[in-house]
Amino acid sequence: MVYANKWNDKTIVNTKTPKNKQQQFILTDDEIITLANWAKLIEDHYQKPMDIEWAKDGITNTLFITQARPETVHQMRDKNIHIEYKLLEKGTILSQGNAVGSKIKVGKACFLKSPKNAGSLAPNTIIVTDTITPDWDPLLKQVTGIVTNKGGRTSHAAIVARELGVPAIVGCRNATTTITNGETITISCSQGKTGYIYQGELAFKEEKIDFSNIKMPATEVKMILADPENAFSLSFYPNNGVGLLRMEFIITHNVKVHPMALVNFDQVKNTSVKKEIEKITKNYANKHDYFVETLSQGIATIAATFYPKEVIVRLSDFKTNEYANLIGGKYFEPKEENPMLGFRGASRYYNNLYKAGFALECEAIKKVREHMGLTNLKVMIPFCRTLEEGKKVVATMAENGLKQNENGLEIYTMVEIPSNVILAEKFAEIFDGFSIGSNDLTQLTLGIDRDSELMGKLFDENNEAAKKMIKMAIQSARKTQTKIGLCGQAPSDFPEFAAFLVNEGIDSISFNPDALLQGIENINKAENSLKIENEANDFIFYK
Repeated sequence: MVYANKWNDKTIVNTKTPKNKQQQFILTDDEIITLANWAKLIEDHYQKPMDIEWAKDGITNTLFITQARPETVHQMRDKNIHIEYKLLEKGTILSQGNAVGSKIKVGKACFLKSPKNAGSLAPNTIIVTDTITPDWDPLLKQVTGIVTNKGGRTSHAAIVARELGVPAIVGCRNATTTITNGETITISCSQGKTGYIYQGELAFKEEKIDFSNIKMPATEVKMILADPENAFSLSFYPNNGVGLLRMEFIITHNVKVHPMALVNFDQVKNTSVKKEIEKITKNYANKHDYFVETLSQGIATIAATFYPKEVIVRLSDFKTNEYANLIGGKYFEPKEENPMLGFRGASRYYNNLYKAGFALECEAIKKVREHMGLTNLKVMIPFCRTLEEGKKVVATMAENGLKQNENGLEIYTMVEIPSNVILAEKFAEIFDGFSIGSNDLTQLTLGIDRDSELMGKLFDENNEAAKKMIKMAIQSARKTQTKIGLCGQAPSDFPEFAAFLVNEGIDSISFNPDALLQGIENINKAENSLKIENEANDFIFYK
């Protein structure tokens, strides 16, 4: 939208945005940092959250603050009350876009080109339109939801939706063609930054959680996370940080391309695959920069959200068949009969088949810690089979700029192989901390493929042998004064398992978000029981 190309003509005309402008960043890094500093100064001055608007002069390229007013959407909310929306079934996705809010709503799609065509709207109406301008505002107070083809997170539709508390999905591009006027649809803004429009009425639940009534236990309670889009909302849950950040999700959903296909692009033989990679990486001078930038942003989103609490990122732990599914991956992955026990985890990082790819992982983490200043990020090595392998990985990380203890860098390892337990005291000489992966440890202790439908009933973390391995690991960690935690579902599913861990003196337990509150309850019960037992023993000893 620009002035007409005539001298002294103030007429506004719409022109198609040229490709080079579409692919150009709107602001430089320095300009973004300047705006961030100004925003911080303004909020410090007023001592409250502020809604700030800015502009950039198109001729002088000068930045201006045009307005600052108290933020009204979030400040009146009780920070201890969290309302969680969750879909209970899957459905056909009609369209998707930028989610505004976190609600789920069901209603009838009503196509409108202008608010003048509205007439009377039913209470369950979801407006579906191309774009929304200020003259729509009175109408938006009457609707259940808003869907637009155009607009981003800062569009007028998004701003008004936030102020009214109405869920909106904006920037869908094709909503008016994939949705039928008058049909029942479900709009979900509960799944992170991306909002989804589903066909028909899907079942969902709405749960109000009062965090003020939750007492945190002495044992640290951490979260298991993978999706950066959900990090901000989940950070308000009671927690002591992130015990496991799964890097694989970010690589699969955000990066999408196999790192070795970026390092050795010429070895990708398929023309269509090469074109796909070229398209994804078109705005980057070097293809490996795309991997580093995308991965670092995903990790940093979670590290920043939970700062200054510790966030432990596990380095990539794909199996070869999973790596092969990435774009260009099949050209760089060996075929294995049993990928679960094959070329995975630590073994990949110093091997020439993946060493260059691992260097990109290290570069991304270094960028998060050093360039972005998120030193609360710690690193964890998965599936480290031997002591020699542990030393090799630590040395390889140092070669790539991640030196243990430099700038406070701590390197953990997963305890998920019997060798990790048997030689735990020696592994403690190499690593700064342990995290028990109860799924793999149980699998390898009992000799059961946990993915097997036939053997599934025998897989049990409460099995005496599996629990003995965990107990040995905790005892070795306590003896060497090494921090140790556990990541897994069992402490939330089984109160007796939580009690077992608490009694053994584990430092922390990490839960998936949907199991966190039940896990806290189980740990509190276990700690209370242990306290009563200790008091009784003290009384008997005193008598």
